[in-house]
Amino acid sequence: MGDNELGTFLRGRRESVTPAEVGLPGGPRRRTPGLRRAELATLAGVSVEYLTRLEQGRDRNPSVQVLGALADALLLSLADRMLLRRLTKEADGGDPLVCAAAPPLSRTIRPTVRVLLDRLEPGPAVVLNWIGDVLAHTEGYARLTRPLGLLDAERPNLVRHLFTDPRARDAFPDWDRVADDLVARLRHEVPLHDPYVTELADELAVTAGAEFTDRYAEIGAIPRGVGSRLVDHPVAGRLRLLHETLALPDDGQRMIVHLPADDATAAALDRLQGRRPGALRAVPSTG
Repeated sequence: MGDNELGTFLRGRRESVTPAEVGLPGGPRRRTPGLRRAELATLAGVSVEYLTRLEQGRDRNPSVQVLGALADALLLSLADRMLLRRLTKEADGGDPLVCAAAPPLSRTIRPTVRVLLDRLEPGPAVVLNWIGDVLAHTEGYARLTRPLGLLDAERPNLVRHLFTDPRARDAFPDWDRVADDLVARLRHEVPLHDPYVTELADELAVTAGAEFTDRYAEIGAIPRGVGSRLVDHPVAGRLRLLHETLALPDDGQRMIVHLPADDATAAALDRLQGRRPGALRAVPSTG
């Protein structure tokens, strides 16, 4: 694509999107294939002049909010959103630096926490760091979430999976509520100006667009540490799970334990684990 890969990419995608795909009239006198610059600028909420500078390579450092808006307006796939983010980083001279003074992001758990997880078998339980990376889990959690695709990545992340894997939308009938809670936790229960959160938020602003950024901008949202969750599991069927969140503040981690909320869910989880009914007991909800 030459030395203006970002601009070439944006123009190519703009010219490949038809007006009808974004709800605009086509008209008989269109000299430009796909969308006009003015149309894309309006859809993305930027000026035509700014979009022109991006396409011509005279501006190579758009904000993540602009990238997310352009990705939404161009109906980009997840793969194209990832490419857009990579091209932007390369145009700007590489990945942003991580603040050297920031505390290291934990990616291991203490032996005592591992013992606690082992004691929770066959229940689904997981330990996450503050940006939602999966650090350790019970086998019960693996059997529950592996068919959902959560553990497919080399470094699984709960937030990234929810916003970028279509299987997550199929799995959670109350996807919006789950998304609200995860982003509220990412927004409010992490170190102030944390570079790891910023990096993940910048990534998701591009790969997930407004569905993530609108939630991330909602300052008043408060995460819930307890509650219930519906899961449409491809193997076990519909599950109703309660969850408790246990903080491990010294490590910047949290343990989430899932419990069956009714007898049908308890029996389904037992079948999923290859156990006879009765290994897991339903816990009545108080809320």
